[in-house]
Amino acid sequence: MSQTDTLEGPDNAREQGLRAGRGGSMSIRRIGHAPETGRIRSPFARRRAGEPPTRTAVRNAKVAGLPLAFAGRQLAGAGRKALGQPATEVDRQIQIRTAQHMFEVLAELKGCAAKLGQIMSLYELVLPPHLGEPYREALSRLYESAPIMLPRTVHAAMAANLGSEWRALFREFDDRHAAGASIGQVHRAVWHDGRRVAVKLMYPGAREAVRADLQQLRRISVLATAFVPSADVAAVTAAICASVEQELDYAAEARCQRRFADAYAADPEFFVPQVITQCGDVVVSEWVDGIPMTRIIESGSPEERSRVGMLLLRFLLSTPSRTDLLYCDPHPGNFRILPDGRLAVLDFGACDTWPAPGFPDAVAGLGEAIFNGGLGEVDAALREHGFVAPGREFDVEAFAEAAVPICEAARQQTFRFSTGWLREQALRALSPTLSNVNRQMTIPAHFTPYGRSALTAISVICQLETEGALRSELIRWSPELAEVFDRFDRRSGNPADLAIVRQRRADAGESAPRLRAVR
Repeated sequence: MSQTDTLEGPDNAREQGLRAGRGGSMSIRRIGHAPETGRIRSPFARRRAGEPPTRTAVRNAKVAGLPLAFAGRQLAGAGRKALGQPATEVDRQIQIRTAQHMFEVLAELKGCAAKLGQIMSLYELVLPPHLGEPYREALSRLYESAPIMLPRTVHAAMAANLGSEWRALFREFDDRHAAGASIGQVHRAVWHDGRRVAVKLMYPGAREAVRADLQQLRRISVLATAFVPSADVAAVTAAICASVEQELDYAAEARCQRRFADAYAADPEFFVPQVITQCGDVVVSEWVDGIPMTRIIESGSPEERSRVGMLLLRFLLSTPSRTDLLYCDPHPGNFRILPDGRLAVLDFGACDTWPAPGFPDAVAGLGEAIFNGGLGEVDAALREHGFVAPGREFDVEAFAEAAVPICEAARQQTFRFSTGWLREQALRALSPTLSNVNRQMTIPAHFTPYGRSALTAISVICQLETEGALRSELIRWSPELAEVFDRFDRRSGNPADLAIVRQRRADAGESAPRLRAVR
C-alpha cells in the first residue's frame, strides 16, 4: 500500500498536498543533524559512553562470537566428560554459561536485541539465581542504553515521513518524547481538528538495525539446541524473525489497529484508540489517558489486580473470533486502565492472522487426550500434532506429570495465578537435566506466534497475582475445549480423575519402569 493510500478521512487531500512538496525520498540513515558537521544522521550512529554499538561490523562481531563460544564450551565439555565428569553436570554448565553470554550480548545491542530483551524480562522472576543475576545486570544496561531522539532528529524524521509542512497537521506538537519503545518513541500532540493524539515515530536506523540482528539470529540459532535439542530450530527461528519483522511495518500495524478498533468499538470492557493517519514510519492515533498496567502490578489492590488480569485474559482469548487476528505482544507497557475501568490496548505492531491451520484440531485433540484419554492417547496426540518428532523416544509419563498443574489451572472453577506457581512451572521447563521431557519435544513453527502471546500473557497474569474463572473464559472462547470439559465433567469432574493421573497411579507405580514411547 502506498503512503497516499494509507491516509484516510476528510483531510486526505490536504495531507497529500502537504506532502507533495517533499520531493523524493530521503534515506532513513540520513535523518538527524550531526552537530559537528551539520549532516543528517541516525541516533543509532552515535557512539557515546554507555550507548549500544551500531556499526554493522561491531554488531556482527559481537553476535558472531556467540556460536564460537558455544562451540568452544561443547569441545571443552567433551573433554571433561572423557575425564569422567558427569554428563548431566557438564551439559548444565554449558547451558548456564551460554545463557549468561547471550544475556550480556543483548545488553550491548539495540533493535531486535532490545525487543527480545523486553520479552524475556517478563521471565526474570523465574530464573534461578545463577542465571538471574547476570541477566538482571544485562537487562539494566539494555534499558539504560535506549536512545532518545533529540528535537532536531524528531523534526527531520517527521518531515521525511509527512512532508516539510508537517507542523500544519498539528495545533501542538511536544518535542519531548512521552514514551519509548525498542524501535521507536511516542510524542504527545494536538491534531489540527483539536483531538489529542499520540504520534508514534520509528527511530531512524531502527529498521536496518533490526534486520541486521535478525540475520545474525538466523546464523546463531544453533545455540537453541543447548536448551531444546529436539526442536526444528531453523523453522522456529524463521517464524520468530517473521513475527519481529512485522513490527517494522507501520502500515500493517495501522491496518491491524483499525481492525481492532472497529471490532471493539463501544465495548464495555475494552478500548482501542482509532488510527487518525499513518504515513511511512509515523502512526498518529487517539491519545489515551489511563493508569499503566505496570502500576497496577506494583501497587494495585488484590481485587484490582485480579480484575485487570482477567480483562487481559479475556481480551487475548476473544481476539481471534472478533478480529481473525492474534495479539502477540501482551507486554504490560502496552496496556492502560481507563478511569471507567476499561482496558485500553495501545500497540498493534505484533499481530498475526489466527487461528493457524490445524490449531483448533490440536487444541481439541490434545485436550481430549489429556483430560479424557490415557498415556497412550497423549503420546499419539502429541505426535499427530507435531510436538514430538516421528521416531523420537518420548517419556510420556514425565510429560503427564508436568501437565497436571496446567490442567488444574484450566479445570478448576476459580484459580489463583502467582509468581510462585509460575516459578515452579518455569524451573521445571528450564531444567538443564538430560531427563527434562521438554528436551524431547519440539513446537510446530506455525504455533510460534501463539507461544509468544501465551507465554508473555501467563507471565503478566501471574505478576498480577490474578484470581479468577480461567475455565469459564476458556469455555466461552474455545468451543473445542468446551466439549472436552463437558465430557470430563459428565464423568466426575474430580481432579484425581484426570485420565493421565488415574493411569499413572494404576499402571506406573513407584517401582514400575517409566513408559518411554518410540513411534
